[in-house]
Amino acid sequence: MAPRTKPNPEPELRDGKLIVLNVNHPGNESRADPQKYADMRAAMLKVLPDAPPGLTQSEVFAAVKPHLPQATFPAGKASGWWAKTVQLDLEARGILKRTNKKPLTWYRA
Repeated sequence: MAPRTKPNPEPELRDGKLIVLNVNHPGNESRADPQKYADMRAAMLKVLPDAPPGLTQSEVFAAVKPHLPQATFPAGKASGWWAKTVQLDLEARGILKRTNKKPLTWYRA
């Protein structure tokens, strides 16, 4: 069996959409809007700490909203869905880590 390689830290652009990964479903790829992904990624990396204990999912959802452009996320619309999508992708790429305690928390790797 070939050794598993670490995914590229940057998602690939294919046909105008980003290819995003999901840490919970290795090998599966989804397509995402590049601007919304980039805006959410920047906001998440701004608010997440460098070390545990990190932030819970609800803390991340609340913390990113003030950092999102209104043009992309008017009144925070769909920001929760995008935060989860970007979190799963960044975790699959080794950019975020999660703790093993409940509730789960995330921090920058």
